[in-house]
Amino acid sequence: MNTIADRNKDIAAAAAKLGKSTYNDSAYKKVPTERKLRQQESPKLATLEEAVRKSGLKDGMTISFHHHFRGGDKVVNMVVDKLAEMGFKDLHLAASSLSDVHAPLITHIKNGVITRISTSGLRGELAKEISHGLMKEPVVFRSHGGRGSAIATGDLHIDVAFLGAPSSDPLGNACGYSRSENAKSICGSLGYALPDARYADKVVIITDDLVPYPNTPNSISERDVDFVVVADSVGDSSKISSGAIRDTKNPRDILLAQQAAKVIINSGYFKDGFSIQTGSGGASLAAVKFLRESMIEKGIVADFALGGITAHMVKLHEEGLIKRLIDVQSFDKVAAESLKSNPMHKEVSANEYASADEPGSAVHYLDIVILSALEVDVNFNVNVLVGSDGIIRGAIGGHPDTAADSALSIIVCPLLRGRIPCVVDEVTTLITPGSSVDVIVTEYGIAVNPGRPELAETLKAAGLNIVDIHDLKNRAAATIGAADPLPFGDKVVGVVMNRDGSVMDVIRNIEE
Repeated sequence: MNTIADRNKDIAAAAAKLGKSTYNDSAYKKVPTERKLRQQESPKLATLEEAVRKSGLKDGMTISFHHHFRGGDKVVNMVVDKLAEMGFKDLHLAASSLSDVHAPLITHIKNGVITRISTSGLRGELAKEISHGLMKEPVVFRSHGGRGSAIATGDLHIDVAFLGAPSSDPLGNACGYSRSENAKSICGSLGYALPDARYADKVVIITDDLVPYPNTPNSISERDVDFVVVADSVGDSSKISSGAIRDTKNPRDILLAQQAAKVIINSGYFKDGFSIQTGSGGASLAAVKFLRESMIEKGIVADFALGGITAHMVKLHEEGLIKRLIDVQSFDKVAAESLKSNPMHKEVSANEYASADEPGSAVHYLDIVILSALEVDVNFNVNVLVGSDGIIRGAIGGHPDTAADSALSIIVCPLLRGRIPCVVDEVTTLITPGSSVDVIVTEYGIAVNPGRPELAETLKAAGLNIVDIHDLKNRAAATIGAADPLPFGDKVVGVVMNRDGSVMDVIRNIEE
């Protein structure tokens, strides 16, 4: 005979050889509960306090957050308040960016809950206090691509990621929008949360819409999620477009946008199948409107638009002028809704978007990028982080990533902002090296990097007003006069990392 009983000796021998135990049928007990009801008993469901305790979080560890709700984010303050209540100290807060809404962190820095911060940007009272020397340890600033790379390589190790999601099922399949009738919020792409979800030791999804399994399509997979917490609200969707994102009716911005569009149209890169990204500033966004007119007139269709996707890009896509949208961050609700409904609108992680060491990173295949600046200098270096008063008031974002990898990088910048020169001898803080900047557009002329003489000749031949960058600087200085030196102290309050992981600059405290 050849029964299981007859084969027991061979089964035991096979198990021993493989270093395994033999099967024990009595250890299995069928669970007859209806599976929809069983979802409600998911071991991943927890209160925030339970999730924190079960995650193994300890003093001195690193916690992370994303900023896809921008000015409407509620997760950072919610979680850090709870951690303070639970008695945690000396935590490293690694957010993809921080803004005005995160001013309550000042209290938690003062009481020792947060002692280190890594981020792409700072704004508002939090930025002001840090600029004046609030923290003992300097804030580490990385670009979006640099942050993705640092997480992937372990240079930025995340112990527990707390990721807000507009929908999740009880197993942790999470998304930046919801298809349920109970949807409370939407932020669209979760691109900056995806590296955290993949590489963090523990991942906590915080959602305000717990939906039945399976939540599809999902941005974050259940296999990367350890706990699911249901909250009243994770974010105010009406504030996604707050901060740097703005439409403009300013005549100067519109003039800058027209000039930037002319540079693109006459650059040699404006042809069927080109790719483009625009920054969040008013002139950058307005340039898209002028490009649209020329695309229609010339019958040109772009292969893709990249980066933070806006309603402007969605419109061009719906009109058939852009084939695909590659979205790392939805910059408004129109873009978020498009990602939800449009199969040609693709979500990507920060690594897929802009990491220097990711072979398939989208910025490697980007033709044109239009970016804004707080100031530029005669060596084409750009500052987008520290204001002319020495106060941190912006974000690195994907600025250096896109400038470095695009075929044509255009910086749109007025000569003056009020009584402040924007074209200077040397930028206050180096964020994007001049070696990666091709063109600077001002209302008084267009400066082309000396490293691109062929581009300068092409634009001159098209009748554009090409000027020397030093002439722009001199004109600004002649109008404003020499500025008093800023009262910087000796304390380093910020460290600026290049996208390759090297240290590029430091930010010193500004004295009262």
